Amino acid sequence: MRLFIFLSLLFLSTCKPSKQPPSTQWQRYDQSGEIDASSTHESGRMQFKLIQSKFLDKGILFDKINKQLVDFSQDDYDRLLPLILEKNMLQLQESVRSRKMTYKQLAQWYLFRILKYESNKDSALHAIIDINPKAVEQAQQLDSKKGIHPIYGMPIMLKDNINTLDMPTTAGAHVLKDNQTDDAFVVKQMKKRGAIILGKLNLSEWAYFLCSGCPLGYSAIGGQTLNPYGRKVFETGGSSAGSGVTAAANYAAAAVGTETSGSILSPSSQNSIVGMKPTVGKLSRSGIVPISSTLDTPGPMTKNVIDNAILLSAMMGKDMSDSYSIKANQNQVDLSALKIGGLNGKRIGAFKYLMEGDSIYNLTIQKLKEYGTVVVEIEQTEVELKGFLTLLNIDMKNDLAVYLEKYAEKNIDVRTIDDVMDYNLKDTSGHIPYGQKLFEGISNDTTSTEEFEKIKSDLMRNGRKYFEDQMQMHNLDGVVSINNYHAGYAAVAQYPCIAVPMGYKVSGEPVSLTFIARPFEEEQLLMWAFDFEQNSKVRKMPKGYGG
Repeated sequence: MRLFIFLSLLFLSTCKPSKQPPSTQWQRYDQSGEIDASSTHESGRMQFKLIQSKFLDKGILFDKINKQLVDFSQDDYDRLLPLILEKNMLQLQESVRSRKMTYKQLAQWYLFRILKYESNKDSALHAIIDINPKAVEQAQQLDSKKGIHPIYGMPIMLKDNINTLDMPTTAGAHVLKDNQTDDAFVVKQMKKRGAIILGKLNLSEWAYFLCSGCPLGYSAIGGQTLNPYGRKVFETGGSSAGSGVTAAANYAAAAVGTETSGSILSPSSQNSIVGMKPTVGKLSRSGIVPISSTLDTPGPMTKNVIDNAILLSAMMGKDMSDSYSIKANQNQVDLSALKIGGLNGKRIGAFKYLMEGDSIYNLTIQKLKEYGTVVVEIEQTEVELKGFLTLLNIDMKNDLAVYLEKYAEKNIDVRTIDDVMDYNLKDTSGHIPYGQKLFEGISNDTTSTEEFEKIKSDLMRNGRKYFEDQMQMHNLDGVVSINNYHAGYAAVAQYPCIAVPMGYKVSGEPVSLTFIARPFEEEQLLMWAFDFEQNSKVRKMPKGYGG
């Protein structure tokens, strides 16, 4: 009888599913075959020299995850999947309110998912640089309280040029690998409203202002970010590559990117998500590794428009350290304006040359008319953006020095572009496999202060002329473009933009419709984007990342 009881207990113990997550060890693999295969890609920027980072120890990364999953299993992941996958933040909040899950379990679900896909070399997207080791603990603390803002308890990922207290901020560069900082202003705002910072994301190193013609989404620290809609087939977009990939693959509730010119719009479009480039000053830039204090802005990158509005609101606030920052004391986001009909009666300009040359755009313009939009076909205003590169060169030369002095870890001993270049030369194959041509251009640019101020003034005037000539002539509320096609004009004009999934090419590559409005008309953009999103319902999850 005792033997029967013992065997029965043994049987039950072996059949009971383990609550322990799988112990995952990342093994570096021979990537020579993948690199050789990429050498024939039609795009030079997709011809990779490296995929795996030489410096990121994914074993340490996965250990940070595993330690937070000791009471979370595959069964838990499967049970919660229909409550979390592709859901917006309001739906996630409802599942917590109805006690179907907790904020702790929400954070664990995303961590389990990251481990599931990133530990497999055939599905890894190399989007994650670091994980907050306290994320689950912080989420559990929120379970015992109540929040007001819908960002409360939501796991958010940050592009790794945004300062965070719990993880280094590297901008993808080896020289900043130990850059321990305080939180950036926008991070403090999110935390104040209850957001969980889940981790840091890969990017084009130095926000794609290091090398020329190099792959988008590559950094020395993170390796090569890959697009879930076509790994090693489609570009990720840049420089906020990891943010776009993370939102698309459901690795977090949402992600934050940064843009100087196209760095949110491009990866949002390439990864079929919603990305907003706000007006400069709408969100603070303090504590963010810069390119240009004239053009830089953080922005929300999300699966849907509702989450975009929520995340934008959560980051807002007047920052006395940023001279561009405006007063925005919203503690709660007003989502009531997001409803069907936001485009009805609005006068929107559509570029004739895009309608003639792009079938998806042309079809979408016809749909806008069906939604009640007054579409006006417009010509391009012929203006040049002369001096654009000079603007970036001089701003970064000055602004990076300010960041390194004011916001970086004091033990980081580089203080100028030249210092960083010298550091990179110590290990060119590891630090700069694609060179540092753009940094060399910054160093060599001797534009005077007087010339620089004139360039800035001329660029803003020409950028606004590009849009305003047509907008005033036709009494337009805004214009629509494709992806980041007009990002440069919008950047120098300081016009806000929002990219929304518009369709997919025959190859499966995503394409976005980009709404552009006048400064500080973000609420209008969200209304238009929501109406378009809900009427068109275009977005599809990337195949292979649904379970």
